[in-house]
Formats: sequence, C-alpha cells, structure tokens
Amino acid sequence: KTYSKDDIEIVWQSDKCIHSGICARGLKEVFQPRVRPWIKPDGASKDDIIAQVEKCPSGALSIKTR
Repeated sequence: KTYSKDDIEIVWQSDKCIHSGICARGLKEVFQPRVRPWIKPDGASKDDIIAQVEKCPSGALSIKTR
C-alpha cells in the first residue's frame, strides 16, 4: 500500500512488517496502527516522515520519490 505526500510516497509492505511499533512511537501524528487508514502523511513534514521511515527495522516501510 502507498500513501502520498508532496513528491514522496510512503510504501508499506505488510508481509515484511514485524509490528515493532517504532514508527508509531516515533511519529504518532503519522503512524496510527489502530486507525484506518493507519498512515496519515499530512501529520508531519516530509523530512520527519523520511527520517522515521528510515528507522523501520524490517524494511516494511520505505519511501519512493515521484
């Protein structure tokens, strides 16, 4: 699944996700696992989102530029 903001797309690959919660604890304005859709790109700046996605231990979250 992809979620867009500005010139980036946040990509989530559910089959890779280990549910560590690092994304939600680090940027709760964007990553809200108990809500659908669970990724809300408008909750933070593009730079903050990129920085948090880079911390994903499983690689389930990634960024694509458009």
